[in-house]
Amino acid sequence: MDMNEIKEIFFQECEEQLAELESGLLRLNDGDRDPETVNAVFRAVHSIKGGAGAFGLDDLVSFAHVFETTLDCVRSNKLEPTQEVLKVMLKSADVLADLTNCARDGGSVDEARSKQLIRELEALAHGTPLPGASEAPAAKPAPAKAAPAKPAAPAPVAAAPNDQGFVPVAFSFDDFGDEAEAEPAPMPTFEISFKPNADLYRKGNEATLLLRDLSRLGEMSILCDMDSLPPLEAMNPEDAYFFWKISLRTDKGEDAIRSVFEFAEWDCELEVAELAEGEQPVAVDGEAPMQAVPFDLSILDDEQEHPLGVVEEEEQIAAGEREAAANALETASNVLNLASAAAKAAEAKQAPASAANAASAQQAAAAGQTIRVDLDRVDRLINLVGELVINQAMLSQSVIENDTNGTSSINMGLEELQQLTREIQDSVMAIRAQPVKPVFQRMARTVREIADITGKSVRLITEGENTEVDKTVIDKLAEPLTHMIRNAVDHGLEMPEKRVALGKNPEGTVRLTAKHRSGRIIIELADDGAGINRERVRQKAIDNDLIAADANLSDEEIDNLIFHAGFSTAEKVSDLSGRGVGMDVVKRSIQALGGRINISSKPGQGSVFTMSLPLTLAVLDGMVVTVASQTLVVPLTAIVETLQPDAASIHSFGATQRLISIRNSFCPLVDVGRILNFRATQANPVEGVALLVESEGGGQRALMVDAIQGQRQVVIKSLEANYTHVPGIAAATILGDGRVALILDVDAVVAASRGQPLKLESALAAVG
Repeated sequence: MDMNEIKEIFFQECEEQLAELESGLLRLNDGDRDPETVNAVFRAVHSIKGGAGAFGLDDLVSFAHVFETTLDCVRSNKLEPTQEVLKVMLKSADVLADLTNCARDGGSVDEARSKQLIRELEALAHGTPLPGASEAPAAKPAPAKAAPAKPAAPAPVAAAPNDQGFVPVAFSFDDFGDEAEAEPAPMPTFEISFKPNADLYRKGNEATLLLRDLSRLGEMSILCDMDSLPPLEAMNPEDAYFFWKISLRTDKGEDAIRSVFEFAEWDCELEVAELAEGEQPVAVDGEAPMQAVPFDLSILDDEQEHPLGVVEEEEQIAAGEREAAANALETASNVLNLASAAAKAAEAKQAPASAANAASAQQAAAAGQTIRVDLDRVDRLINLVGELVINQAMLSQSVIENDTNGTSSINMGLEELQQLTREIQDSVMAIRAQPVKPVFQRMARTVREIADITGKSVRLITEGENTEVDKTVIDKLAEPLTHMIRNAVDHGLEMPEKRVALGKNPEGTVRLTAKHRSGRIIIELADDGAGINRERVRQKAIDNDLIAADANLSDEEIDNLIFHAGFSTAEKVSDLSGRGVGMDVVKRSIQALGGRINISSKPGQGSVFTMSLPLTLAVLDGMVVTVASQTLVVPLTAIVETLQPDAASIHSFGATQRLISIRNSFCPLVDVGRILNFRATQANPVEGVALLVESEGGGQRALMVDAIQGQRQVVIKSLEANYTHVPGIAAATILGDGRVALILDVDAVVAASRGQPLKLESALAAVG
C-alpha cells in the first residue's frame, strides 16, 4: 500500500470523525452532559489532528490543536458548554471539515473566518471575553498557582520499595552540562498520574520512552507504584502493572505535557494537574517529597539493547556522562528485573486460560470487521446481478413455453435458481444500503449558515437517521434537501421578535424525518413557521401569467404553484432567494429519482413537505399487466388489492367519470389504456381487472387493466437515458421473452385522472 492509499484511508476516517464530532456537539447543544459525549467529541478532533500531523497538513493541525485545547477545557470542567460556547464550536467543526476537504481536494478556506474562530476558541480556553463580545462565557476559575523554590538535589542513593510498594525512581536533569547557568525563573509544578493499559504495549508504545520525552520539558521526579504487581506465576507479559506518579516543573504548560501522550492517551489512564501555591508534590507515607536521583533517560536513544537485569556496582563505565545513569539504573533494577522474570515465567507456562482468552479476543475482533470496497466495483456487481435476473426470467419463459410437464426436474431446478437469484439480488442490494444520517448531518450545517445570514434562531431536529436506502438515492438527496431547508428557514420561519409577538418560541424548529413505508422511503421536512400565504402565492402566479385571474384552484393546487420554474414570493433578490430557482429544482430532482413530493400547510402553524422515494433505483417487484395489447408493469408497492368488477358495482358519474363500489364505499375508476392514449374509447370494466392503488396525496384509485400476467421482480432501466421522458411512465424493463415493458408511474396516472392532462403522444412510440 503506497502513501496515497494510506492518505485516502485517513480522509475516509476523517469523514467518520467529523460526523461523530458534529453529532456529539449537537447532543451537547440539546443539553446532553454525559462525559462520554464530551470525550467522543474530543477524541474526534484529537484523531484528526494526529493523522493530519503524520501527513504534514499544518493548517489542519494548527486549527485542530486550538479546537482540541478548548474542548479539553470542557472535558476538565474548566469551561461550561453553554449555548454561546457550542455555537463557536459548531462553527469550528464546519471550518475543520472545510480544512479537511481542502487538504484532500485542494482549494482554500476563508482565512479570515478561520482566524476569527481561532481567536474565539483561544478566548474561551483562557476565560477571556470573546472578540466583539461584552463578556465571556462562564468559565470556572482556576486556583492561583506559584512555583515552589527549587530544592537542592540530594546525593544519589539506591532506594528500596517502601511499605506501600512504591519504589522511588527519581529523575533530575540539573547535573548535566558544564556551563554555569543563572537561577531560572520560578516555574509551575505539575503532578502527573500515568497508568498504562495493556493496549499501550501491544500497540508498540513504551512507557519509558514517554517518560523520556516528558523529561525534556523540565525538572522531573518519579515514583513507581507497584501495588498491583501480582506473583510471578500469575504475571502476563503483555499486561501493565506499574503506576507512575510524576512531579514536573516546567514553563511549557499543560498542553505540552499532554502532547507527549497524544498517541497513547487512549491506551492509558492519564491525569495532569497544576499544583496550587504552596502545595507540595506527592509524598510517600506522609514523608517529605520524593527524592531526586539523577537519571539521564537519553541513554534510551541508543539503538543498542540494554540489559534488564541488575547493573552491578563494580561495573566500569568508560564514559563519564553515563555514571549518573548507571546509578539510577541500579535504583530501578528491582522494577525492571521483576518485569523480565515475569516475561520468562509466562513464556514457560503458557497457561491454557490465557490461550482461551486470546481465542475469545480474536473472535470478538473478527465479529466487528468491515472492509472498504470501491463503489464502482459494487455498481458493476449490481449490473451483473441485474443481467442475471433478466436471463433467469428468459430461461423460465423458455422452459414454460417448451415444457408442459410442470413437475419435471428442469422446472424444479429452475425454481431453485429463481430463489437463489432473488437471495443474491437482496444481498447485493443490502451492500449498497446506507443510512441517511450523513445527508441529515450535512443539513445541520446548512441550517446554521442560513440562520446566521437571516438573523433567525433555528433548531434542527432529525429523526430516523438510521433509515437505510440505496446509495444512489442518498447521493442525489443532498441538493433537493438543501433547497428545501433554505426555503423553510428563509420563507417559512418568522423573525424571533415576530414569533414572540405571535406567542411562539423565538427559536424556530425545522424537523427532518425519514421512515420506511410500503417499500419506499418517506422523508418529511416540517417547520413551525407562518405556513404558505396562499393569497400571495396566487397573486404572484397571476402576475407571472402562470394561471388565469379567474382560475378556481384548490389549496393543494395553489401550494404546488411554488414548484414552477422562476416562481418566487421574495420581495427582493438576496443571497438566499428571489431568483425563482430552488423548489422547481427540488421537484425535478425528486421526479428523476422516481419519487414524488407533496405539501401540507396550515397558515400560522407551518408547512410539511413530504417526499416519497424508491428504496433502490435498480430493481422492483411489479405486477405485469396487459393494457390494449401492450405490456405494462405496475409497482407492487402501490397496489392495495386486485378486483374483478361486476356490472352492479360500476356507477357512472357525469359524462365520462365512473365509480366502482368497494365494500360500501366508492372509488374512481381509471382506464389506464385511455389515459395513456393506447385506445380512443373507454373499455368495458366488466371485461377487465381493477387494481386498487394508493398514491401520495391522491388517495385511492382503481386502475382498470385488461388482464394480469403475473408478479415478478424486474430490473429498472432508465427511459430518459435511453430514449426520452414519457409522461405517465416511470421507467422500462426487459421481460423474460426479451420484450421491453414500460413501468407505470402510478402517481402521474392518478393525477391525470383528476383533471391534469398528460402529453402522451410518445408513449406508443416508446413501445412501438
